[in-house]
Amino acid sequence: MSRPLPLVLAQAARRPADDLDGFAADVARRVQGLPAQPLVVYPELHLCGEPSGSRLSPADLPEATAEPLDGPRDAALAQIAADLGVWLAPGSVHERGTDGRIHNTAVVYSPRGERVASYRKIFPWRPYETTAPGAEFTVFEMPGVGRIGLSVCYDAWFPETTRHLAWMGAELVLNLVQTGTSDRAQEIVLARANSIVNQVFTASVNCAAPVGTGRSLLVDPSGHVRSQAPADGDTTLTDVIDLDEVSTVRQFGTAALNRPWQQFRPDDAPLALPLYQGRIDPATWSGRTGPGSAPSPVKSTP
Repeated sequence: MSRPLPLVLAQAARRPADDLDGFAADVARRVQGLPAQPLVVYPELHLCGEPSGSRLSPADLPEATAEPLDGPRDAALAQIAADLGVWLAPGSVHERGTDGRIHNTAVVYSPRGERVASYRKIFPWRPYETTAPGAEFTVFEMPGVGRIGLSVCYDAWFPETTRHLAWMGAELVLNLVQTGTSDRAQEIVLARANSIVNQVFTASVNCAAPVGTGRSLLVDPSGHVRSQAPADGDTTLTDVIDLDEVSTVRQFGTAALNRPWQQFRPDDAPLALPLYQGRIDPATWSGRTGPGSAPSPVKSTP
């Protein structure tokens, strides 16, 4: 059995917030000639650059580019996904919540033109990032293929994020990134480490110059780098991954040795976790994957 998923990882420069027509053309260019219904992934805040003709400081961009989740930008992105017949993760956007606060929110659209997921970044990069943090982990279902988890940039530095997404059934974690600093080298290590310890695919998609330092990469469930952008220029990484590889690695072990999701036996005592005022309970520790499996409830998006 195989569960193939065509991927298009777009290491692209940040685009003006009002250039959705240009964005649609860019998506069409990157998917031309590729398998049907790929998952197309762009970097963090890709569509939140200065609107054309404006002169804004970076600190002004959240306020200037924020829209309600179901605003006109949402309708336009849904239409792009439907017109091109793709699963579209256009990067995160500035979302204005009903309480007026602005969030850094990743969104995903199906080939039917429906928003299937939204995720508010839980760990803003403080003190530099001023958006309000989210409070819910999010995965979404690709029917007949598997579950995908969402994280945004600094989330990857907190192992709880990827571990929780994996526990929710994620087999591929999309980490949308806008890093222009020297710690991109550490982020590459973290992408591999998060894949290894959770036995999941990780796609770390950084933006291109002049804002970002690039070096986007795709990592398999054993921690091997399948592909990587060599530098900070505009790059399209394409691949077809098999999500059954997650099940295989978890069953037989990384390097045929390590099976962390099979660590606990039913008669093991729960392990207290004072840090979280909680515990690891062997009764709920599992790495079940695949369509139809349900290790835990999935956050749904209206």
